Amino acid sequence: MNSTDIATYLVQHPHFFEEHAELLSSIKLTSPVMGRAISLQERQMEVVREKYRALELRLAELMRIAEDNHIITGRFQSWTRSLLLARNDVDLPHILTQGLQDIFDLPHATLRLWNVAADFSHTWFSGSVSEDAMLFAKGLSAPFCGPNQDFEAAGWIEAAEPLQSIAMLPLRQAPGAMTFGLLVLGSPDPARYTKDMATDFLVQIADTSSAALSCLIDQ
Repeated sequence: MNSTDIATYLVQHPHFFEEHAELLSSIKLTSPVMGRAISLQERQMEVVREKYRALELRLAELMRIAEDNHIITGRFQSWTRSLLLARNDVDLPHILTQGLQDIFDLPHATLRLWNVAADFSHTWFSGSVSEDAMLFAKGLSAPFCGPNQDFEAAGWIEAAEPLQSIAMLPLRQAPGAMTFGLLVLGSPDPARYTKDMATDFLVQIADTSSAALSCLIDQ
């Protein structure tokens, strides 16, 4: 019999070691942890301990993620509350962007809106936006995150240090609806906004921002 035949036999006869328990103490295996030959029972205990350690690490990671999500949820609630407390529509863009910076500890945040109502045509948030920038925002089906490649939107942010990474969030009242603005987050840290980062939370920020700012748009 070769080793495969023996393995097959043991699989087909799971009670073999119960019938020959004396063999368990004589079987020796090499321990990758201890670096010496150990009994089958000791090796089984090592395997159990390794699985337990892996479960502990996984549980710790899940607890960390849960704690981070709890903190983010609290901040999101505070930011949303500040928008609801705004007394004048014209104050909303400032409250929104300043709240993102203060509550979420973001280096820079600004926005531009187009097709605004006549009452808001001379405000800072209705400043000049090129057709190319509007088309870029219209083409975004999700927030853009990545290095700042001299985007026009990066120029809307007045920063002492050059912006190395940027996130651009299209503003629209519903999926597929007309894009009426762009929310821009910038950072001098090149690793703050990356192409491979999750954007689920940014989508929520964009949706809430769109709902809050839609009152400024000429319907």
